[in-house]
Amino acid sequence: MVMWVFGYGSLIWKAGFHYDDRLVGFIKDYRRVFYQGSTDHRGTPEYPGRTVTLEPAHGEVCWGVAYKVSKKEDQEVALTYLEVREKQYDKKVYVDFFTKETALSPAVTGVMVYIASPEKANKNYLGPASVEEIAKQIVNAEGPSGPNRDYLFNLEKTLLQMGCKDEHVMKIADEARNLIK
Repeated sequence: MVMWVFGYGSLIWKAGFHYDDRLVGFIKDYRRVFYQGSTDHRGTPEYPGRTVTLEPAHGEVCWGVAYKVSKKEDQEVALTYLEVREKQYDKKVYVDFFTKETALSPAVTGVMVYIASPEKANKNYLGPASVEEIAKQIVNAEGPSGPNRDYLFNLEKTLLQMGCKDEHVMKIADEARNLIK
Protein backbone atom coordinates (compact mmCIF):
# COMPACT_ATOMS: atom_id res chain seq x y z
CA MET A 1 0.00 0.00 0.00
CA VAL A 2 1.31 3.43 -0.94
CA MET A 3 0.86 6.46 1.34
CA TRP A 4 0.39 9.98 -0.03
CA VAL A 5 0.74 13.13 2.09
CA PHE A 6 -0.45 16.60 1.03
CA GLY A 7 1.57 19.61 2.13
CA TYR A 8 0.15 23.12 1.88
CA GLY A 9 2.38 24.98 4.36
CA SER A 10 6.01 24.34 5.29
CA LEU A 11 5.74 20.75 4.07
CA ILE A 12 5.87 22.24 0.56
CA TRP A 13 9.53 23.22 0.94
CA LYS A 14 10.63 20.98 3.82
CA ALA A 15 9.15 17.50 3.88
CA GLY A 16 11.44 16.13 6.59
CA PHE A 17 10.86 12.50 5.60
CA HIS A 18 11.90 10.19 2.76
CA TYR A 19 9.55 10.08 -0.22
CA ASP A 20 9.61 8.41 -3.63
CA ASP A 21 7.80 11.04 -5.66
CA ARG A 22 6.62 14.64 -5.31
CA LEU A 23 3.75 16.07 -7.33
CA VAL A 24 2.67 19.70 -7.54
CA GLY A 25 -1.07 20.14 -7.65
CA PHE A 26 -4.16 21.04 -5.67
CA ILE A 27 -7.09 19.82 -3.66
CA LYS A 28 -10.63 21.10 -4.18
CA ASP A 29 -13.13 22.80 -1.90
CA TYR A 30 -10.56 24.05 0.64
CA ARG A 31 -8.69 27.30 1.09
CA ARG A 32 -5.46 28.02 2.96
CA VAL A 33 -5.80 30.45 5.91
CA PHE A 34 -3.45 31.74 8.63
CA TYR A 35 -5.81 30.72 11.44
CA GLN A 36 -3.72 28.21 13.39
CA GLY A 37 -1.59 29.27 16.32
CA SER A 38 1.93 27.87 16.57
CA THR A 39 3.34 27.62 20.07
CA ASP A 40 5.93 24.93 19.30
CA HIS A 41 7.55 25.97 15.98
CA ARG A 42 6.92 29.59 14.96
CA GLY A 43 5.89 31.08 18.29
CA THR A 44 5.67 30.37 21.99
CA PRO A 45 2.81 29.73 24.40
CA GLU A 46 3.20 33.34 25.57
CA TYR A 47 3.22 34.74 22.01
CA PRO A 48 1.90 32.27 19.42
CA GLY A 49 2.87 32.55 15.80
CA ARG A 50 0.40 31.90 13.00
CA THR A 51 0.61 29.07 10.51
CA VAL A 52 -1.75 27.96 7.79
CA THR A 53 -4.55 25.49 8.01
CA LEU A 54 -7.35 24.59 5.63
CA GLU A 55 -10.97 25.55 5.86
CA PRO A 56 -13.77 24.22 3.71
CA ALA A 57 -14.53 26.59 0.83
CA HIS A 58 -16.84 25.28 -1.89
CA GLY A 59 -15.47 25.90 -5.38
CA GLU A 60 -11.99 26.96 -4.25
CA VAL A 61 -8.70 25.11 -4.64
CA CYS A 62 -5.59 24.93 -2.49
CA TRP A 63 -2.29 24.36 -4.27
CA GLY A 64 0.46 22.38 -2.66
CA VAL A 65 2.53 19.24 -2.97
CA ALA A 66 1.68 15.55 -2.64
CA TYR A 67 4.43 13.21 -1.47
CA LYS A 68 4.39 9.51 -2.32
CA VAL A 69 5.85 7.21 0.33
CA SER A 70 6.00 3.60 -0.87
CA LYS A 71 8.05 1.49 1.52
CA LYS A 72 6.36 0.35 4.74
CA GLU A 73 9.41 1.34 6.82
CA ASP A 74 9.46 4.83 5.25
CA GLN A 75 5.72 5.17 5.91
CA GLU A 76 6.16 4.33 9.59
CA VAL A 77 9.03 6.81 9.95
CA ALA A 78 7.10 9.51 8.05
CA LEU A 79 3.95 9.02 10.15
CA THR A 80 5.89 9.12 13.43
CA TYR A 81 7.66 12.29 12.28
CA LEU A 82 4.44 13.95 11.05
CA GLU A 83 2.52 13.12 14.23
CA VAL A 84 5.11 15.15 16.17
CA ARG A 85 5.56 17.92 13.60
CA GLU A 86 1.82 18.38 13.04
CA LYS A 87 0.72 17.71 16.62
CA GLN A 88 -1.11 21.04 16.93
CA TYR A 89 -3.32 20.05 13.99
CA ASP A 90 -6.21 18.03 15.37
CA LYS A 91 -7.71 16.44 12.24
CA LYS A 92 -6.35 14.10 9.62
CA VAL A 93 -8.48 13.80 6.48
CA TYR A 94 -8.10 12.07 3.14
CA VAL A 95 -8.68 14.05 -0.04
CA ASP A 96 -8.48 13.82 -3.82
CA PHE A 97 -5.40 15.44 -5.38
CA PHE A 98 -5.36 16.96 -8.87
CA THR A 99 -2.40 17.94 -11.04
CA LYS A 100 -4.28 19.52 -13.95
CA GLU A 101 -6.89 22.25 -13.66
CA THR A 102 -8.96 20.70 -16.46
CA ALA A 103 -8.92 17.17 -15.01
CA LEU A 104 -12.29 15.65 -14.22
CA SER A 105 -10.81 12.88 -12.09
CA PRO A 106 -8.03 13.13 -9.51
CA ALA A 107 -4.43 12.13 -10.15
CA VAL A 108 -4.36 10.53 -6.68
CA THR A 109 -7.15 9.63 -4.26
CA GLY A 110 -6.88 9.16 -0.51
CA VAL A 111 -4.13 11.71 0.08
CA MET A 112 -3.62 12.35 3.81
CA VAL A 113 -3.65 15.94 5.04
CA TYR A 114 -3.43 17.48 8.51
CA ILE A 115 -5.93 20.24 9.32
CA ALA A 116 -6.36 22.47 12.35
CA SER A 117 -10.05 22.71 13.05
CA PRO A 118 -11.96 25.44 14.90
CA GLU A 119 -13.23 22.79 17.32
CA LYS A 120 -12.78 23.20 21.08
CA ALA A 121 -10.37 20.25 21.04
CA ASN A 122 -7.87 22.42 19.15
CA LYS A 123 -6.58 24.78 21.83
CA ASN A 124 -4.20 26.52 19.39
CA TYR A 125 -6.80 27.54 16.82
CA LEU A 126 -6.74 31.36 16.61
CA GLY A 127 -9.34 31.84 13.90
CA PRO A 128 -9.96 34.73 11.55
CA ALA A 129 -8.52 38.20 12.06
CA SER A 130 -7.83 41.18 9.84
CA VAL A 131 -4.88 41.08 7.45
CA GLU A 132 -3.23 43.75 9.60
CA GLU A 133 -3.67 41.79 12.85
CA ILE A 134 -2.39 38.55 11.31
CA ALA A 135 0.63 40.27 9.75
CA LYS A 136 1.49 42.04 13.02
CA GLN A 137 1.34 38.78 14.97
CA ILE A 138 3.52 37.03 12.37
CA VAL A 139 6.11 39.82 12.28
CA ASN A 140 6.48 39.76 16.07
CA ALA A 141 6.40 35.99 16.70
CA GLU A 142 9.40 33.70 16.91
CA GLY A 143 9.76 30.13 18.08
CA PRO A 144 12.19 27.20 18.12
CA SER A 145 11.92 26.84 14.30
CA GLY A 146 12.72 30.53 13.78
CA PRO A 147 10.86 33.75 13.07
CA ASN A 148 7.24 33.38 12.00
CA ARG A 149 7.91 35.86 9.17
CA ASP A 150 10.37 33.36 7.60
CA TYR A 151 7.54 30.83 7.40
CA LEU A 152 5.26 33.42 5.75
CA PHE A 153 7.84 34.61 3.22
CA ASN A 154 9.01 31.05 2.39
CA LEU A 155 5.40 30.04 1.81
CA GLU A 156 4.75 33.02 -0.46
CA LYS A 157 7.98 32.47 -2.42
CA THR A 158 7.42 28.73 -2.86
CA LEU A 159 3.81 29.18 -3.96
CA LEU A 160 4.84 31.80 -6.52
CA GLN A 161 7.56 29.46 -7.84
CA MET A 162 4.82 26.85 -8.32
CA GLY A 163 2.76 29.41 -10.25
CA CYS A 164 0.22 29.85 -7.44
CA LYS A 165 -0.86 33.33 -6.44
CA ASP A 166 -2.60 32.73 -3.12
CA GLU A 167 -4.35 36.03 -2.39
CA HIS A 168 -4.60 35.45 1.38
CA VAL A 169 -0.88 34.68 1.69
CA MET A 170 0.17 37.54 -0.59
CA LYS A 171 -1.92 40.17 1.24
CA ILE A 172 -0.48 39.13 4.60
CA ALA A 173 3.08 39.04 3.21
CA ASP A 174 2.64 42.54 1.71
CA GLU A 175 1.33 43.88 5.03
CA ALA A 176 4.19 42.18 6.92
CA ARG A 177 6.75 43.84 4.61
CA ASN A 178 5.09 47.21 5.30
CA LEU A 179 5.38 46.64 9.05
CA ILE A 180 9.06 45.65 8.81
CA LYS A 181 10.06 48.81 6.91
